[in-house]
Amino acid sequence: METNFSTVDSSLPKQALYAIGFQPLDLGEWTFVTPTLLVLICLLGLVGNVCVISILLHNTRKAKPSLIHSLILNLSVSDLLLLMFSVPFRAAAYSRSTITVGWFVCRTADWFTHACMSVKSFTIAIVARACFIYASDPAKQVTIPQPTICVIMTSTWMVASVLPLPECFFTDAKQNSSIAICLISIPSQAQEMMAIFVMLYPLFVYFIPFTFAFFYFWRAYGQCQRRGTKTQNLRNQMRSRRVTIMLLSVTVTFCIMWLPEWISWLWFWHQPLSGPSPPQAFMTLAQVFMLSLSCINPLIYLVMSEEFKEGFKDVWKLFTSKKSLVVKDKEEDDDKEKGTLTPEVPPGTSSSPDLGPEHPTTYGSVEQSCSQQNFGSQDSKENPVLPDVEQFWTERETNPSDQNNDPIPWEHEEEDTFGSEKSGTKSKEL
Repeated sequence: METNFSTVDSSLPKQALYAIGFQPLDLGEWTFVTPTLLVLICLLGLVGNVCVISILLHNTRKAKPSLIHSLILNLSVSDLLLLMFSVPFRAAAYSRSTITVGWFVCRTADWFTHACMSVKSFTIAIVARACFIYASDPAKQVTIPQPTICVIMTSTWMVASVLPLPECFFTDAKQNSSIAICLISIPSQAQEMMAIFVMLYPLFVYFIPFTFAFFYFWRAYGQCQRRGTKTQNLRNQMRSRRVTIMLLSVTVTFCIMWLPEWISWLWFWHQPLSGPSPPQAFMTLAQVFMLSLSCINPLIYLVMSEEFKEGFKDVWKLFTSKKSLVVKDKEEDDDKEKGTLTPEVPPGTSSSPDLGPEHPTTYGSVEQSCSQQNFGSQDSKENPVLPDVEQFWTERETNPSDQNNDPIPWEHEEEDTFGSEKSGTKSKEL
């Protein structure tokens, strides 16, 4: 199981349960297989839960978070905490025969694992209730204030942290053949309290929450089977059905994968004095199944929910666009640095940045200013205007011809030609 127990009373089992997941397995293969599995679970779970949390936080920017999304966020946060602070210690414990931990880790390792798992169990029960409310009337927008959601999530963490406190109170480091092992030393006056805790703890954190959850999921699925009369109602019911099936899949997976851990717990604490104890391999696999839930839940969200798929695409596009912008800004900065170091020099000019009196222009600064004023392009700078051409265009601009404003120039052309012919004949007659 998870803790080392050193007992005095015969009413409690005398076999040892090893802290931080360590089991003194005789087979050498287990010391390689178990840590490898835990490392893979840790890596996959970290990636998956970070994606789920990013999607949920990205969706909160578009609209107010719903109760179901907030509770899924609570599940992902508890999985992330397990993967960061519980799985690495257990992988290290299985990879070597001895592991040295401090007093704080010795007291809080198993308490922290049980607290996170209890938070997930309570959260699933609340999710089932919220899913039933949503499936009862999908078209109705149920708005729950944000402070109420925070109170619900905080309450689950407080209750889940209080229930496994006996493990934290009685845990201490004991010396066993020159090796310090974390054991629970139960004093004689606390034997009855510990016996009650051993019976009631699985009841409160496993059987009651999951019974509550399956009851409301059954009712929610029954509500989803009704057909709506309008197209909009039908769409909402189809969406509520998909959400119900996704959350029900998470609940069923959680119940199945956590069941071996409680079988080993009940087998160990309620076995006869002369009966067989749970096999060490079975207890190890039970812990691996329990911790693998942290990487299975994100896969269920991303596979069964269209909303999570779209959110993942949006987050990926946002991430890639930011990355491309960073690369583009870096390239622009590099170009600016290169431009300051090696300024561009137009062809046909000296490489020197300052032109002194020994390098005058061909036609002077007056021609350059005229060309800029009349043409306003870079081609005019490269091809300077001759003085005669400049004078011609200047006269055209200062004394515009009336023909430019003449709406019927062809008639005047005929009149001009006709007048010129008359004048020609008169001159001949004269």
